[in-house]
Amino acid sequence: MSESILVVAFPGQGSLSPGIGEPWRGHRVMDAICSLGTDVGVDLPRLLLDAEEDELTSTRNAQLATFALSLALFEEVAIAAPVDIALGHSLGEYTALTSVGILGRSEALRLVDVRGTAMLEAATESPGGLVAMIGGDDDAVAAACEAIPGLAVANRNGPGQIVLGGSLAVIEEVTQRAREFGFRRAIALKVGGAFHTPLMDPAATPLAAALEDARFHDGVAPVIANVDAVAYAGGPAWRSLLARQLRAPVEWEASVRSLPPGATVVEFGPSGVLVGLIKRIRDDLQLRSVGIPDDLESVKDLR
Repeated sequence: MSESILVVAFPGQGSLSPGIGEPWRGHRVMDAICSLGTDVGVDLPRLLLDAEEDELTSTRNAQLATFALSLALFEEVAIAAPVDIALGHSLGEYTALTSVGILGRSEALRLVDVRGTAMLEAATESPGGLVAMIGGDDDAVAAACEAIPGLAVANRNGPGQIVLGGSLAVIEEVTQRAREFGFRRAIALKVGGAFHTPLMDPAATPLAAALEDARFHDGVAPVIANVDAVAYAGGPAWRSLLARQLRAPVEWEASVRSLPPGATVVEFGPSGVLVGLIKRIRDDLQLRSVGIPDDLESVKDLR
């Protein structure tokens, strides 16, 4: 490949849909996913191949399945060129940390399992949701959050796309009043709760306990943190970063803007959702994605 900076990127749980693993049926990628699922007692291949939407997108299942699929795709490519930077969106941050060796595979899988279970329980205790607000600016976001108590920013995904979260009643209200605040429209997201908002506070204690027991290695490259768009090497700082990430906004736009000019970014995930977001933020980056077997050919020069 060229001498450009190599960045690997990993999506969050919203990238799944029923049958998303079908292109990999019978492929050794699915064998790797099966092995990961065995470690947590979940039939991940069945989820990715045959599960209905409600089961697949249930928070614990979705996080485990997304992590396993993205990591298996990354390992299948077997990049020989050194990775310079990694980043991931929400759950994808755990995959990013694993891809550069800051977290071991089994350690990361354990944390993802604890995180997904805790977030599911928090969302059951305090039902909520997320809504993508399209076309507004920072003033529109500020006006909405000031007018509707309990509304919070969950993701800053890019120009003209801010994700807000809150209780079900709060989400309904901001959706109905979107144009009043200056947004063109509001799109409800198919997620299991108000992730990256204060409604995730009940999940903080079990996740913090799991993070305290985790070992963070030096790694071969830094990972850009969701909470502040700063690149961190390995080490114990990630305990605090991952704990904060649970209820803090994902600073995706700022993370992408922090990448070096002309970098090559390869997304490992089933739907190319991050590539779509990155295109709207930067036009100087070289973008590729690995989501189906045919994509392996497009990244052969990375091996």
